[in-house]
Amino acid sequence: MSAKRIAILSPVAWRTPPRQYGAWETVASNITEGLVARGWDVTLFASADSATTAHLHAVVDRGYEEDRSVDPKVAEYLHISEVFEHAAEFDLIHSHYDFMALSYSRLVKTPVLTTIHGFSSPQIMPVYEKYRHGYFVSISNSDRVAGLNYLGTVYNGIDLSLYPFQESAGEDLVFLGRIHPDKGVHLAVAVARLSGLPLLIAGIIQDEKYFREQVEPYLDDTIRYIGPVDVAGKNALFARAKALLHLNTIPERFGLVLAEANAAGVPVIAMDLGSCREVIDDGRTGFLVNTVNEAVHALGRIPTIDRLACRSRVECCFSVSTMVQAYERVYAKVFELEAEKAV
Repeated sequence: MSAKRIAILSPVAWRTPPRQYGAWETVASNITEGLVARGWDVTLFASADSATTAHLHAVVDRGYEEDRSVDPKVAEYLHISEVFEHAAEFDLIHSHYDFMALSYSRLVKTPVLTTIHGFSSPQIMPVYEKYRHGYFVSISNSDRVAGLNYLGTVYNGIDLSLYPFQESAGEDLVFLGRIHPDKGVHLAVAVARLSGLPLLIAGIIQDEKYFREQVEPYLDDTIRYIGPVDVAGKNALFARAKALLHLNTIPERFGLVLAEANAAGVPVIAMDLGSCREVIDDGRTGFLVNTVNEAVHALGRIPTIDRLACRSRVECCFSVSTMVQAYERVYAKVFELEAEKAV
């Protein structure tokens, strides 16, 4: 059992773990629970309605995306400042809060490790440039920028117990994710129309104009939007899935849904952008494509995919256990480097 005390700083857009959407909160939760299971003394800084086996420290009652009476900026800065005001109680702060928490990192003696879940805009890069000598982890080898002090790449891990293996393939195509141009929902619709296969679309609508103009006009008895789904809803979709379509239009940072689908035995057809090449083993757990027509062609090859191989790859590469052990190695590097500074 480690005597080190770890603070995990989770976002407060959603509960940790989220009820439906919330990739960063999902990862923060999985790390927290995995560390506790391995004997670490962990405090999770998250919304008060969060569920954890760690110590929970909260100053925000509910996520600002779930309670629109909460001002996001007020909630974020109350939340972020809280962990740094308690920094002396911890040996390491592990932040999942993007660039904002970095601005506090030089004000405390406790080392701060930042997992970068994605660079949302070029406009935030000056903050990373200013704090480039901090400690960073990337979630894929493709989602890196030059000049940052990366201590490693740690792939996101999922709780495999939440996604039971589905032995038999379904007949539907499935899209699961944000309804946003970046995620290529319109391309999934195009694949469904060209292939003649039914498509189920699930996720939060993040861009209303995009949904109205490029998705909604094509909804009918065979192309259906069913709204956001929780874990049970995801599994219901996986049970019906012939394949998951993930035709992202920008480089993917990691793509939790790719691992979740593969865990259930569902092959994935993904655009060959960003981390998709790292998460999907092309020809073994799905297919990487570059166009809609290639995606339609790949559908004909889905029966060649061994569903059990999909599950096995996730067990090996994208489990909570694999992720947590990788973070333990990163933590050891941080403590070693801090010890060298103290000499």
